[in-house]
Amino acid sequence: MIRVVLPGPLRTLARIGGETTVEVDGPVTQRAVLDALEARHPALCGTIRDRVTQRRRPYVRIFACERDLSHDSPDAPLPDAVAAGDEPLLVVGAMSGG
Repeated sequence: MIRVVLPGPLRTLARIGGETTVEVDGPVTQRAVLDALEARHPALCGTIRDRVTQRRRPYVRIFACERDLSHDSPDAPLPDAVAAGDEPLLVVGAMSGG
């Protein structure tokens, strides 16, 4: 099971109390985890990724094992600790401004 931590507004939208888990068949990648997350919580479709292009939304970042994975290929394997369920995949809302 892959552990996923979402920001508060997305937890509210998906009606998740805290951390959630998803099961991924095959290689554990950002795309596979987000596909499984959207399948389990359909209310999240279009919030983390654009519905048409499937690209990550500009103000959403993906972290795991203290690394920013936001600009990695969505098909790159996630760290082994995430695949094993030892570490969560973090979806974080970014901010900008001065």
